[in-house]
Amino acid sequence: QVQLVESGGGSVQAGESLRLSCTASGDTVSTSCMNWFRQVPGKEREVVAAVDGDGRAVYADSVKGRFTISKDNAKNTLYLQMNSLKPDDTALYYCATRARHMRCLSLYPVGLTSWGQGTQVTVSS
Repeated sequence: QVQLVESGGGSVQAGESLRLSCTASGDTVSTSCMNWFRQVPGKEREVVAAVDGDGRAVYADSVKGRFTISKDNAKNTLYLQMNSLKPDDTALYYCATRARHMRCLSLYPVGLTSWGQGTQVTVSS
């Protein structure tokens, strides 16, 4: 079973950038359907980006044009580059795999399997 460890979160001002990392073990990000989702207490889980084994990606409208998901296959690591951050981006961010029988490039928070402990992103105005 894959194990995922997220890092890179922090507290920033609106307009600044952060890069989140997710290191995987037990499986390879190069061939897996990888996702970033975020969670705010009292709100529904939101998948913000997903990337498939061919490198194709989809983004939630709320982050399109500001966030970029990418993979470093040699390091078995997934990234989320977050630019022009807004206070609404404040959340606990997780990387996750999606079950292989599920459609990968989906923004629905279903079929998400393994995820890590999350990394907190706080954006102040």
